Amino acid sequence: MKTGVSLPHVTFRTRVRDESIEGPNPFRWEDMTTADYFKGKRVILFSLPGAFTPTCSTYQLPGFEKNAGTFADLGVDEIYCMSVNDSFVMNKWAQSQDLENVKVIPDGSGEFTRKIGMLVSKDNLGFGMRSWRYAAVINDGVVEAWFEEPGLCDNHGEDPYGVSSPETVMDWLKDAKEKVA
Repeated sequence: MKTGVSLPHVTFRTRVRDESIEGPNPFRWEDMTTADYFKGKRVILFSLPGAFTPTCSTYQLPGFEKNAGTFADLGVDEIYCMSVNDSFVMNKWAQSQDLENVKVIPDGSGEFTRKIGMLVSKDNLGFGMRSWRYAAVINDGVVEAWFEEPGLCDNHGEDPYGVSSPETVMDWLKDAKEKVA
């Protein structure tokens, strides 16, 4: 993926809370498209190997959540976390992280991740197909900035983290804002 490229059209199967549904599981299926998430907005999208995994749960997701106000001041409308996990897992992870600002997008089949060239095998860890770690600034469905961890390959022995950190994205947004001012 690179700057200037439009995101592929994908439909994501999500589960949303619906108070009209009685019982212990008041959720319904709702299809959301790439356009629903990205059209007419400037957003941060970051993706990671899996919900509930150490780096993702300890650093990357909490860092974006904690800095949401600063990102908003820098012109970001939404922050999305995507993973090749189903909606049930992503919703439970969001709940366990007490998210108020970051919204999760389930790419359960990995279709979006495959179409942008970031789907990798993590069989060496027992994960199967997952996303390589990256972050992006997306403006109206077009990649404005791309932050990909080095070493993209199947069954990578490590899980690099730094290039796609909230701090790196924030620094880029600050620099971009200064250039416009």
